[in-house]
Amino acid sequence: MNLELRHLRMVCAIAETGSVTKAASTLGLAQPALTAQLQRIERTLGGPLFERDRRGARPTALGELVLARARVLLPAMKGLQDEAARLAGADDTLGRYRFGGVNSPILGRLVHRLAAEQPQAQLSTYASWSADELAALVAGGRLDFALTGVCGDATPSAEFGLCWREVAVDPVLVLLPASHPMADRDEVGLAELRREQWVTAPGDGCFGDCFAAACARAGFTPRKVYETDVRGCVDLVDAGEAVALCQATFRPVDGLVTRRLSGTPLRWRLLLGWHPDSPAAGVAEPVLETAVAAYTDSLAPHPDYLAWLPRHPEFGARPPTARPASGVRTA
Repeated sequence: MNLELRHLRMVCAIAETGSVTKAASTLGLAQPALTAQLQRIERTLGGPLFERDRRGARPTALGELVLARARVLLPAMKGLQDEAARLAGADDTLGRYRFGGVNSPILGRLVHRLAAEQPQAQLSTYASWSADELAALVAGGRLDFALTGVCGDATPSAEFGLCWREVAVDPVLVLLPASHPMADRDEVGLAELRREQWVTAPGDGCFGDCFAAACARAGFTPRKVYETDVRGCVDLVDAGEAVALCQATFRPVDGLVTRRLSGTPLRWRLLLGWHPDSPAAGVAEPVLETAVAAYTDSLAPHPDYLAWLPRHPEFGARPPTARPASGVRTA
């Protein structure tokens, strides 16, 4: 048997988890299959890689040698694959746009505008609950652009080396059933919602540290938080079981209303990211302009917010010449 990279990944997984059973679960394999594969690897290398007992699996001297080499080879091969994936798209810079989004309010409109401007372009989208997953896919050449957001002054992870630019900055609103006692007001104080239960969709960053901190400043700890998909959030709010945070461009839903939080204690910054060494970098500025235009399109169903924006110029669309997202690499 010839040793392959997948074999090295198996050895590393066993070492990292300290157990063949746990490694099998991590790798999505049956435990007997991984055990048999490990035995074949050991026969190929000429000796046992792990000492196994009730306490788990610990590398032997031969195992330590293999692990040391694997921890160099695997990242190097991953880097080669990522570079190759980016280079492979170099001749198709203007003909393909692969977007990833996390709860993005403008992804559909952005794709619609690009399709109208470039009818021959190949457009694809990918949804995730994880901004880091999208950043990794962009860094690895599997996506061209990521549309995501951050709460307040937070910044995306710098681990993936992406360029990030602001598309828009909006206050975070609260989503209420139309029958709610506060639904007829323009603004609601966060402290007035202290007795409410909350619901959120995965990937909604404002329900992390920002929301908890804002509630603490308002003098309370939020009650139970449900987690479900966006449709589930709408259903729970509509049923009167919970209230939710939402973006200012949240699509209107019959029976529900969005209201500003007094003093705008939470802000949401919509960002567009790409890798500076990818073909996408060559078209990033026009795509950013299209993203800003798509955001502007999304405001049409929200006349109250449109009327509010001129009095609060720190919110709304960020022109392409606006400053980049602070603390992260820029083009």
